[in-house]
Amino acid sequence: MKIAVLGAGAWGTAVAVAAAARHDVLLWARDATQATQISAAGCNRRYLPEVALPADLQVGHDLAAACAHAADGLLIIATPMAGLRATLQALPAGRPAVWLCKGFEAGTGLLGHEIARSLRPGVPCAVLSGPSFALEVGRGQPTALVAASESAEMAATVVEALHGDGLRVYSSSDVVGVEVGGAVKNVLAIATGMLDGMAAQGAAGAPGLNARAALITRGLAEMTRLGMALGARPETFMGLSGLGDLVLTATGDLSRNRKVGLLLAHGLSLAEVLAQLGHVAEGVYTARTVADRAAQLGVEMPITQAVVEVLEGRLQPREAMALLMSRQSRAEA
Repeated sequence: MKIAVLGAGAWGTAVAVAAAARHDVLLWARDATQATQISAAGCNRRYLPEVALPADLQVGHDLAAACAHAADGLLIIATPMAGLRATLQALPAGRPAVWLCKGFEAGTGLLGHEIARSLRPGVPCAVLSGPSFALEVGRGQPTALVAASESAEMAATVVEALHGDGLRVYSSSDVVGVEVGGAVKNVLAIATGMLDGMAAQGAAGAPGLNARAALITRGLAEMTRLGMALGARPETFMGLSGLGDLVLTATGDLSRNRKVGLLLAHGLSLAEVLAQLGHVAEGVYTARTVADRAAQLGVEMPITQAVVEVLEGRLQPREAMALLMSRQSRAEA
């Protein structure tokens, strides 16, 4: 199969490397200079320097040529959420695509499939999500993902393209659930990072592992409430794109969103955190949008709201956690 991966960040590069083990793959970089540098170096020095690119993995910056390369194959969009709309608009009419980005679109509050439906009604699409750090996928370490699409044929195409040694891909028809899980877990990972950052400081009464477990569990409940309000199936949140991705992103040392929370807890401003990070942390841009969409639906999401208050400078991490602990007791379910 011929595959074009559109976006040469860490995750796009990792997926291109994994797919190139069995397919003819072209990795598209938006910037011509970046494409030249990747080709010359044999690796993506900016985003994934630890992973060498296969010798037969092509790299280019011509979008039309990339789409032509995969004319009878698969287009994989690997831009941040902010770039999904523009990329979909630039694709040839009627071409199916799968995207890797996780989040709600800032401004509109739309999920990926809602953007695609508004721009390309009737064109098959899919989302690939699940617990996955780009570095591990690029290195070929065991990873399990889920491909979700309303089209069973489209989901099967994604599975056929990417399922193989080191990468196990399941299928789902619950696009809403898979996308909500992938979006909200980033916000919850910021909250967990803040908690872990406070714990590392060792002050009296600082939160510990008990608090982390409680935060992750109650965060999963928030995620499920929002997903069900949007039409998702509750069992999806017990799967890879729900519980699986939440646990990985909230606790893994490679998690950019968790690192945002850690650095905020250590007193850095959000601007300082983002400058130090050097990569996109989708939870920062998604938190407010998640909170707004939940409010429109009448869904209570106190952890998400606490993250918004910290990111927007109205609360310090310790104040936000104290506020959550002071909430009135209620039935768990």
